[in-house]
Amino acid sequence: MAETPVPPVMPAAPPLWRRIWLPVLVFALLAIVPLIWGERFILGLVTRAMIMAIAALSLDLILGYGALVSFGHAAFLGIGAYAVAILFTHDIVDASIAFPVAILAGALFALVTGAISLKTRGVYFIMITLAFGQMALFTATSLSAYGGDDGLRMFHRSEVFGSRLLANDTTFYFVVLGTLLACFLLLKAIVASRFGRVLRGAKENERRMRALGFDPFLYRLAAYVLAGAICALAGALFANLGMFVAPAYMTWQRSGEFIAMVVLGGMGTLIGPIIGGIGVTLVEEWLAQITQHWKVIFGPMVILVAIFARGGIVKLLTRGDR
Repeated sequence: MAETPVPPVMPAAPPLWRRIWLPVLVFALLAIVPLIWGERFILGLVTRAMIMAIAALSLDLILGYGALVSFGHAAFLGIGAYAVAILFTHDIVDASIAFPVAILAGALFALVTGAISLKTRGVYFIMITLAFGQMALFTATSLSAYGGDDGLRMFHRSEVFGSRLLANDTTFYFVVLGTLLACFLLLKAIVASRFGRVLRGAKENERRMRALGFDPFLYRLAAYVLAGAICALAGALFANLGMFVAPAYMTWQRSGEFIAMVVLGGMGTLIGPIIGGIGVTLVEEWLAQITQHWKVIFGPMVILVAIFARGGIVKLLTRGDR
């Protein structure tokens, strides 16, 4: 008599605390930074690191969950920054107007370029995103009315419904922290939704997703637009941080830094790019104070992490939680 097959036993999901302890720890540490180090330099440095983390987080949506390697992602950062600064020169200084315009500008650029780029795959996608990024860079350079190569300066940070709320460095720090947390929770919910499952499914087996009735192109395009919008928001914050924007924000080297942040932190984890973005920014600043040839040190550090910490820093920290 044939034996009844026994269904495989699925491994139990880890307890909730094991799944949330790292994000809670990261955001808790960021929240207490102003209480421990209130110096303006430290606040500005960590604020910049969090803004870079928002940009890296947006890239993780398409890189970690969609396997889309973009070398033009920094263009969205620059577009968001320039949108705020250009409006500032026309006396539109309120964040309630400037920030939505920056987000829409980034989303529109992502929609147009993504509709073309996503028709390609692999190295062709990399090259076409690089080309679009360079186009954005040269466009910003040619804007002589808005500074051209020299960049564009803002006289103060954006107002909030007529008030100079963001002028205070500590207040601006917590606004950036709140934005980072909101973007993290938003992307967390999106990745866990049906949309996120289709995006991951298309990454693993595009043909099967088509057989199930899903169009991977539309899902990838939606993810690309969302990533561009969030990165443009980071650009709007970046413009307010230093009250200055420049074409250098859009270089392919900056896009490469974002990729390094995602890979070193941990692709497809969301918290990984935050750790990677903050870590890379702080380490770069520290090494730059030691020597002007800091990249000679930073390069081998990246190689060592890539070799001995496959899966990124997050995998090392949560090895016992899986």
